[in-house]
Amino acid sequence: MSFLIIGLVFLSLLGSVMWVMPTKRDRFLAHIRLEATRLGFQVQLVKLAYPREKGEVEPRIVSSVAYRILRGKINQDDHQNWKSWRVVRCDANASEGLIQGWGWGLGERTLDKSTLESLNAMLSELPEYIKAIESTPIQLSAFWGETAESELKVIKQHLEKFITYKL
Repeated sequence: MSFLIIGLVFLSLLGSVMWVMPTKRDRFLAHIRLEATRLGFQVQLVKLAYPREKGEVEPRIVSSVAYRILRGKINQDDHQNWKSWRVVRCDANASEGLIQGWGWGLGERTLDKSTLESLNAMLSELPEYIKAIESTPIQLSAFWGETAESELKVIKQHLEKFITYKL
């Protein structure tokens, strides 16, 4: 009888330990996010608001992770006159001026024609795993599915192009 009690206590303790251990996916995400921090990203959990998609009554709001790069110092005039925007990869009603497959989450009809052309050129070069891009005078953010560590460097290269072209 004492062996049965000892066995149950042991199994209970083992179950408790297994319950608090991180899963393989949790360890992978922690590794990616640590590597992103080393590359200069700020990683933040956010709610990503999609534009209202065709055939939908309400826009989707999903929990996501934003990988952000700070713009650094920009002059005061650029900061004051900055037009923030967010584009999301989806079939949206609000897609005026964007290439096929992208919709405005924020900033529709605020960019001038040359800036919009540059934005579309940059969007056409983005890999499929980048789901959204957001630009503010302070930072540039990418939203993606966190599937492979190798994608981090590609994302950083693309975001740095956006910053170089002041998009």
